Amino acid sequence: MRQRIIHLIVILGLTAGLAHAQKAATTPSEADMYCSGVVTNDKVPTDTYVISGEESDQRIVYSYGNLVFINKGAKQGVKVGDQFLAQRAESDQQMASPWVKWQASITKAMGTTWVDLGRLRVASVQENTSTAEIVNSCDYIQRGDILLPFTPRQAPPYKPEAKFDIFAAPSGKAKAMVAATQYFGIQSGAGRIVYVNLGAKQGVQVGNYFRIFRYQDNHHSNVYEVANGDYMTYGFGSAQKPYGWSDLPRDILGEGIVLRVGPNAATVLLTHSLRDIYVGDYVELE
Repeated sequence: MRQRIIHLIVILGLTAGLAHAQKAATTPSEADMYCSGVVTNDKVPTDTYVISGEESDQRIVYSYGNLVFINKGAKQGVKVGDQFLAQRAESDQQMASPWVKWQASITKAMGTTWVDLGRLRVASVQENTSTAEIVNSCDYIQRGDILLPFTPRQAPPYKPEAKFDIFAAPSGKAKAMVAATQYFGIQSGAGRIVYVNLGAKQGVQVGNYFRIFRYQDNHHSNVYEVANGDYMTYGFGSAQKPYGWSDLPRDILGEGIVLRVGPNAATVLLTHSLRDIYVGDYVELE
Protein backbone atom coordinates (compact mmCIF):
# COMPACT_ATOMS: atom_id res chain seq x y z
CA MET A 1 0.00 0.00 0.00
CA ARG A 2 2.81 2.37 0.94
CA GLN A 3 4.60 1.72 -2.35
CA ARG A 4 1.38 2.38 -4.26
CA ILE A 5 0.90 5.73 -2.47
CA ILE A 6 4.48 6.74 -3.27
CA HIS A 7 3.93 5.68 -6.88
CA LEU A 8 0.78 7.83 -7.11
CA ILE A 9 2.58 10.83 -5.58
CA VAL A 10 5.36 10.49 -8.16
CA ILE A 11 2.85 10.27 -11.01
CA LEU A 12 0.91 13.29 -9.75
CA GLY A 13 4.15 15.26 -9.36
CA LEU A 14 5.26 14.41 -12.88
CA THR A 15 1.83 15.27 -14.26
CA ALA A 16 1.80 18.62 -12.48
CA GLY A 17 5.33 19.36 -13.70
CA LEU A 18 4.38 18.45 -17.26
CA ALA A 19 1.25 20.61 -17.12
CA HIS A 20 3.31 23.53 -15.82
CA ALA A 21 5.91 23.08 -18.58
CA GLN A 22 3.18 22.98 -21.23
CA LYS A 23 1.59 26.13 -19.82
CA ALA A 24 4.94 27.93 -19.69
CA ALA A 25 5.67 26.96 -23.27
CA THR A 26 2.65 28.65 -24.83
CA THR A 27 4.40 32.03 -25.10
CA PRO A 28 7.92 33.41 -24.59
CA SER A 29 8.73 34.23 -20.98
CA GLU A 30 8.82 37.67 -19.38
CA ALA A 31 12.63 37.48 -19.42
CA ASP A 32 12.54 36.72 -23.16
CA MET A 33 10.35 39.76 -23.80
CA TYR A 34 12.13 42.27 -21.57
CA CYS A 35 15.76 41.11 -21.70
CA SER A 36 16.21 40.30 -25.40
CA GLY A 37 17.37 43.69 -26.70
CA VAL A 38 16.70 45.23 -30.09
CA VAL A 39 18.69 46.47 -33.08
CA THR A 40 17.32 49.66 -34.59
CA ASN A 41 18.32 52.74 -36.55
CA ASP A 42 15.40 54.69 -35.11
CA LYS A 43 16.49 57.56 -32.88
CA VAL A 44 16.27 56.57 -29.21
CA PRO A 45 15.64 59.43 -26.71
CA THR A 46 18.63 59.83 -24.40
CA ASP A 47 17.47 62.73 -22.22
CA THR A 48 16.52 60.52 -19.22
CA TYR A 49 19.31 58.54 -17.59
CA VAL A 50 20.83 57.08 -14.44
CA ILE A 51 22.98 59.56 -12.50
CA SER A 52 24.28 57.23 -9.82
CA GLY A 53 22.88 55.22 -6.92
CA GLU A 54 23.06 54.28 -3.27
CA GLU A 55 26.54 53.84 -1.79
CA SER A 56 27.96 55.69 -4.79
CA ASP A 57 31.31 55.98 -3.02
CA GLN A 58 31.66 52.19 -3.26
CA ARG A 59 29.40 50.95 -6.05
CA ILE A 60 30.08 51.10 -9.76
CA VAL A 61 27.18 48.89 -10.88
CA TYR A 62 23.62 48.27 -9.66
CA SER A 63 21.20 45.35 -9.93
CA TYR A 64 17.94 43.92 -8.54
CA GLY A 65 16.84 45.57 -5.29
CA ASN A 66 19.33 48.47 -5.46
CA LEU A 67 18.28 52.13 -5.47
CA VAL A 68 19.48 54.44 -8.24
CA PHE A 69 19.09 58.15 -8.87
CA ILE A 70 17.69 59.49 -12.14
CA ASN A 71 17.98 62.96 -13.62
CA LYS A 72 14.30 63.92 -13.64
CA GLY A 73 11.89 64.76 -10.84
CA ALA A 74 8.61 66.47 -10.00
CA LYS A 75 9.36 69.48 -12.23
CA GLN A 76 9.71 67.12 -15.21
CA GLY A 77 6.48 65.24 -14.39
CA VAL A 78 7.92 62.18 -12.66
CA LYS A 79 5.66 60.60 -10.02
CA VAL A 80 6.07 57.89 -7.40
CA GLY A 81 5.20 54.56 -9.02
CA ASP A 82 6.37 55.54 -12.53
CA GLN A 83 8.36 52.80 -14.22
CA PHE A 84 11.26 52.96 -16.65
CA LEU A 85 13.20 50.48 -18.77
CA ALA A 86 16.98 50.80 -18.67
CA GLN A 87 18.92 50.34 -21.91
CA ARG A 88 22.47 50.77 -23.14
CA ALA A 89 23.88 51.06 -26.66
CA GLU A 90 26.63 48.52 -27.22
CA SER A 91 28.80 47.51 -30.18
CA ASP A 92 30.70 44.39 -31.22
CA GLN A 93 34.28 44.80 -30.05
CA GLN A 94 35.36 41.89 -32.28
CA MET A 95 34.25 43.54 -35.52
CA ALA A 96 37.90 44.21 -36.41
CA SER A 97 38.05 40.46 -37.11
CA PRO A 98 34.64 39.76 -38.73
CA TRP A 99 33.24 36.26 -38.48
CA VAL A 100 31.42 36.46 -41.80
CA LYS A 101 31.91 38.39 -45.03
CA TRP A 102 29.83 41.58 -45.28
CA GLN A 103 29.32 41.58 -41.48
CA ALA A 104 30.27 45.22 -41.02
CA SER A 105 28.00 46.52 -43.80
CA ILE A 106 25.08 44.30 -42.72
CA THR A 107 25.21 45.37 -39.06
CA LYS A 108 25.62 49.02 -40.02
CA ALA A 109 22.43 48.85 -42.09
CA MET A 110 20.60 47.19 -39.18
CA GLY A 111 21.43 50.02 -36.76
CA THR A 112 22.50 50.24 -33.12
CA THR A 113 22.21 47.34 -30.67
CA TRP A 114 20.33 48.42 -27.54
CA VAL A 115 20.80 46.01 -24.65
CA ASP A 116 17.94 45.60 -22.14
CA LEU A 117 19.23 46.07 -18.59
CA GLY A 118 16.18 46.03 -16.33
CA ARG A 119 13.08 47.81 -15.04
CA LEU A 120 12.97 50.59 -12.43
CA ARG A 121 10.08 51.83 -10.28
CA VAL A 122 10.20 55.34 -8.79
CA ALA A 123 10.12 55.22 -4.98
CA SER A 124 10.76 58.87 -4.12
CA VAL A 125 10.57 62.13 -6.09
CA GLN A 126 12.61 65.26 -5.56
CA GLU A 127 12.38 68.53 -7.45
CA ASN A 128 14.78 67.69 -10.31
CA THR A 129 15.81 64.13 -9.47
CA SER A 130 14.15 60.89 -8.41
CA THR A 131 15.11 57.72 -6.57
CA ALA A 132 14.05 54.45 -8.18
CA GLU A 133 14.31 50.80 -7.16
CA ILE A 134 15.49 48.20 -9.66
CA VAL A 135 12.57 45.75 -9.66
CA ASN A 136 13.71 43.55 -12.53
CA SER A 137 17.29 42.96 -13.61
CA CYS A 138 18.63 41.55 -16.90
CA ASP A 139 22.18 42.84 -16.52
CA TYR A 140 24.04 45.33 -14.36
CA ILE A 141 23.04 49.01 -14.55
CA GLN A 142 25.66 51.74 -14.45
CA ARG A 143 25.90 55.54 -14.53
CA GLY A 144 24.68 57.07 -17.78
CA ASP A 145 22.38 54.21 -18.80
CA ILE A 146 19.36 55.43 -20.76
CA LEU A 147 15.84 55.24 -19.30
CA LEU A 148 12.66 54.94 -21.38
CA PRO A 149 9.08 54.98 -20.04
CA PHE A 150 7.93 51.43 -19.38
CA THR A 151 5.58 50.11 -22.05
CA PRO A 152 4.23 46.54 -21.74
CA ARG A 153 5.30 44.18 -24.52
CA GLN A 154 2.78 41.60 -25.68
CA ALA A 155 4.30 38.11 -25.82
CA PRO A 156 3.36 36.43 -29.13
CA PRO A 157 1.92 32.90 -28.96
CA TYR A 158 4.02 29.96 -30.07
CA LYS A 159 2.66 28.19 -33.11
CA PRO A 160 0.95 24.83 -32.47
CA GLU A 161 3.39 22.01 -31.84
CA ALA A 162 4.22 20.06 -34.97
CA LYS A 163 7.04 17.84 -36.10
CA PHE A 164 9.99 19.95 -37.17
CA ASP A 165 10.40 19.54 -40.93
CA ILE A 166 14.05 19.09 -41.88
CA PHE A 167 12.99 18.74 -45.52
CA ALA A 168 10.94 21.95 -45.75
CA ALA A 169 11.00 23.48 -49.21
CA PRO A 170 12.05 27.13 -49.56
CA SER A 171 9.17 29.37 -48.52
CA GLY A 172 9.81 31.88 -51.29
CA LYS A 173 9.53 34.67 -48.72
CA ALA A 174 12.13 37.21 -47.60
CA LYS A 175 15.57 35.75 -46.88
CA ALA A 176 18.46 37.15 -44.85
CA MET A 177 21.13 36.10 -42.31
CA VAL A 178 21.75 35.58 -38.64
CA ALA A 179 23.75 38.80 -38.38
CA ALA A 180 24.57 38.69 -34.65
CA THR A 181 23.80 36.89 -31.43
CA GLN A 182 22.92 38.41 -28.08
CA TYR A 183 26.11 39.59 -26.32
CA PHE A 184 27.96 39.38 -29.66
CA GLY A 185 28.83 35.69 -29.69
CA ILE A 186 29.17 33.62 -32.85
CA GLN A 187 27.27 30.49 -31.84
CA SER A 188 23.75 29.94 -30.55
CA GLY A 189 20.98 27.38 -30.05
CA ALA A 190 17.45 26.81 -28.74
CA GLY A 191 16.39 29.25 -26.04
CA ARG A 192 18.90 31.89 -27.11
CA ILE A 193 18.48 35.25 -28.87
CA VAL A 194 19.79 36.16 -32.32
CA TYR A 195 19.36 39.22 -34.51
CA VAL A 196 18.58 38.96 -38.23
CA ASN A 197 18.80 41.66 -40.90
CA LEU A 198 15.12 41.82 -41.81
CA GLY A 199 12.72 44.14 -40.01
CA ALA A 200 9.55 46.19 -40.20
CA LYS A 201 10.51 47.78 -43.51
CA GLN A 202 10.67 44.29 -45.02
CA GLY A 203 7.29 43.31 -43.56
CA VAL A 204 8.49 41.40 -40.48
CA GLN A 205 6.12 41.44 -37.49
CA VAL A 206 6.25 40.27 -33.88
CA GLY A 207 5.11 36.63 -33.83
CA ASN A 208 6.48 35.74 -37.28
CA TYR A 209 8.68 32.65 -37.52
CA PHE A 210 12.04 32.38 -39.23
CA ARG A 211 13.49 29.11 -40.51
CA ILE A 212 17.29 28.89 -40.17
CA PHE A 213 19.37 26.95 -42.68
CA ARG A 214 22.86 26.57 -44.15
CA TYR A 215 24.01 25.84 -47.67
CA GLN A 216 26.25 22.82 -48.16
CA ASP A 217 29.27 24.83 -49.31
CA ASN A 218 29.02 27.85 -47.03
CA HIS A 219 32.43 29.49 -47.43
CA HIS A 220 31.49 33.04 -46.45
CA SER A 221 31.87 32.46 -42.70
CA ASN A 222 34.57 31.02 -40.43
CA VAL A 223 32.64 27.85 -39.61
CA TYR A 224 35.17 25.10 -40.30
CA GLU A 225 34.47 23.07 -43.42
CA VAL A 226 36.60 20.65 -45.39
CA ALA A 227 37.35 22.18 -48.77
CA ASN A 228 34.91 20.83 -51.40
CA GLY A 229 33.48 18.52 -48.73
CA ASP A 230 30.01 18.92 -50.21
CA TYR A 231 30.89 16.42 -52.93
CA MET A 232 34.35 14.98 -52.12
CA THR A 233 36.77 14.38 -49.25
CA TYR A 234 40.29 13.24 -49.99
CA GLY A 235 40.67 9.54 -49.21
CA PHE A 236 36.95 9.06 -48.53
CA GLY A 237 35.41 9.10 -51.98
CA SER A 238 34.07 11.71 -54.37
CA ALA A 239 31.13 12.24 -56.70
CA GLN A 240 31.66 11.97 -60.45
CA LYS A 241 31.38 15.75 -60.89
CA PRO A 242 31.52 18.87 -58.69
CA TYR A 243 28.37 19.93 -56.83
CA GLY A 244 27.74 23.32 -55.26
CA TRP A 245 25.17 24.99 -53.01
CA SER A 246 22.66 25.43 -55.83
CA ASP A 247 22.81 21.72 -56.72
CA LEU A 248 22.30 20.20 -53.28
CA PRO A 249 19.59 20.33 -50.58
CA ARG A 250 20.17 22.88 -47.86
CA ASP A 251 20.75 21.95 -44.20
CA ILE A 252 17.78 23.11 -42.12
CA LEU A 253 19.10 23.91 -38.65
CA GLY A 254 16.19 25.30 -36.64
CA GLU A 255 13.58 28.00 -36.30
CA GLY A 256 12.70 30.95 -34.09
CA ILE A 257 9.96 33.42 -33.24
CA VAL A 258 10.21 37.21 -33.65
CA LEU A 259 9.99 39.07 -30.32
CA ARG A 260 10.81 42.64 -31.41
CA VAL A 261 11.46 44.48 -34.65
CA GLY A 262 13.42 47.51 -35.76
CA PRO A 263 13.21 49.07 -39.23
CA ASN A 264 15.85 46.70 -40.67
CA ALA A 265 16.35 44.08 -37.96
CA ALA A 266 14.42 41.58 -35.87
CA THR A 267 15.06 40.06 -32.44
CA VAL A 268 14.48 36.30 -32.71
CA LEU A 269 14.14 33.73 -29.92
CA LEU A 270 15.38 30.37 -31.21
CA THR A 271 12.66 27.87 -30.36
CA HIS A 272 14.23 24.81 -32.00
CA SER A 273 17.74 23.89 -33.11
CA LEU A 274 19.07 20.59 -34.39
CA ARG A 275 22.66 21.71 -33.85
CA ASP A 276 24.70 24.85 -33.34
CA ILE A 277 23.55 27.94 -35.25
CA TYR A 278 26.25 30.42 -36.27
CA VAL A 279 26.43 34.03 -37.35
CA GLY A 280 26.28 33.85 -41.14
CA ASP A 281 23.65 31.11 -41.32
CA TYR A 282 20.67 32.01 -43.47
CA VAL A 283 17.06 32.67 -42.44
CA GLU A 284 13.76 32.88 -44.30
CA LEU A 285 10.28 33.87 -43.21
CA GLU A 286 8.08 30.81 -42.87
